[in-house]
Amino acid sequence: MASFYTILELLARGCDEAPAITAPQSIPLTYQGLRALAANTTAALNRFGIGRNDRIAIVLPNGPEMAAAFVAIGAAATTAPLNPSYKESEFEFYLTDLKAKALIVEAGAKTPVREVANRLGVPIIELVPQRSTGAGSFVLVPLAPMAGPPALFGAAEADDVALVLHTSGTTSRPKIVPLAQRNVTASARHIVDSLALKPGDVSLNIMPLFHIHGLIAAVLSSLAAGATVCCTPGFDAFKFFAWVDEVKPSWWTAVPTMHQAILARADRNREIIGRARLRFLRSSSASLPPQVMAALEETFHCPVVEAYGMTEAAHQMASNPLPPHARKPGSVGPAAGPEIGIMDNEGRLLAPGERGEVVIRGPNVTPGYEANPAANAAAFTNGWFRTGDQGVIDSEGYLRLTGRLKELINRGGEKVSPLEVDEVLMNHPAVAQVVTFAMRHPKLGEEVAAAVVLRDGLMAVERELRDFCATRLADFKVPRRIVILEEIPKGATGKLQRIGLAEKLGLAAKA
Repeated sequence: MASFYTILELLARGCDEAPAITAPQSIPLTYQGLRALAANTTAALNRFGIGRNDRIAIVLPNGPEMAAAFVAIGAAATTAPLNPSYKESEFEFYLTDLKAKALIVEAGAKTPVREVANRLGVPIIELVPQRSTGAGSFVLVPLAPMAGPPALFGAAEADDVALVLHTSGTTSRPKIVPLAQRNVTASARHIVDSLALKPGDVSLNIMPLFHIHGLIAAVLSSLAAGATVCCTPGFDAFKFFAWVDEVKPSWWTAVPTMHQAILARADRNREIIGRARLRFLRSSSASLPPQVMAALEETFHCPVVEAYGMTEAAHQMASNPLPPHARKPGSVGPAAGPEIGIMDNEGRLLAPGERGEVVIRGPNVTPGYEANPAANAAAFTNGWFRTGDQGVIDSEGYLRLTGRLKELINRGGEKVSPLEVDEVLMNHPAVAQVVTFAMRHPKLGEEVAAAVVLRDGLMAVERELRDFCATRLADFKVPRRIVILEEIPKGATGKLQRIGLAEKLGLAAKA
């Protein structure tokens, strides 16, 4: 597709009267309306003294206003979306760390971030929805007088920062990831190409819009194709099929736990599935068990595309292709945007079939963490970014991930991939969901453990599940503890969290 390097150039692709952003039971915002919203927002921000590369923290609920705000504000300044569910101490950390020039919240919304912003002296701008002119339309109203001019005014340029997000900080202090206009638009182009998105496509967004997956894969890629994105209030398994029936999406993208929750309610929604117009489904942000991929394809009668992304790559790095090309269950596909290699600890690129750390380089990759030379020195080798994932590329160029390096279980020197154990347990007929993780061991250092959720109406006990693994895995890979839960704890984006799960569940192995 034709190149574009800024969000404003990306928005120029849609036909004037075509729907750009919509929501359930709402009238759509057209591309003409979205472009006007971006122009009006740029002018308003400039009047408030906010311009290019100035950071605006955004705390809004999921929905069309959040999507439109990301795009319209991102066309002129730097967006910093934050999880609305954060506690006061978390808001204080992020607003301080970001050096936010302003905070945007929805008019009338009660949130602890207001008090934090007042305490830190961060100006508050209220977003007032204007649904009568289209889903997502809004005006910005400062709570106190703000005046320009900004240091840099007008539309953002290709090297300006469009988006800043923090890493998850699971094992260390969260790092700031700046993504330039050219980074986010490159990733959107890559996704459009991978999925062959066209103006007639409709994406149903159920991903949180404070996370790279929803922002780029669902929203920005749809707009880059001149297509439509329907923005829900967030994932709700009980409302999901009603949305599918109303919106008639051609695709959606989600994390595996969401796909599994959808599958659990599919049988009672067969009529809606029969009326659906799905072209494909997409999964990313965590490993999709091959069993779930097969169930999705059988249920929805369309191909399932598993992709591989991360914040530092403005989301997409690899993706399984659509038919007629091969989709390989258990693989995240070939490179789909940046170059991908496998590197050893000494910085040597490895041959196909050799296991090592996944590395990437390309136009969608962040130029580096902000104000963190130590992290950048560790993350970049000879121009390649080290993802922290372990994997292997086969002879056809398909990448198979074998685990996060930090999540590999070191059992007395034997390295165990949690993904391998997950896949075995998922083959047990009673298992609906599984996450394998490390628990502390006084002699071995770490031991293998797993948490499972059983299918409705089916039973299994720990001994049975361990015996099942013992016939399919080497002894050192068999979980010493398997806990059966009604629900496995998840992160804010719906991903299962391996690191720290043993502590959350109060598990420790005995000598």
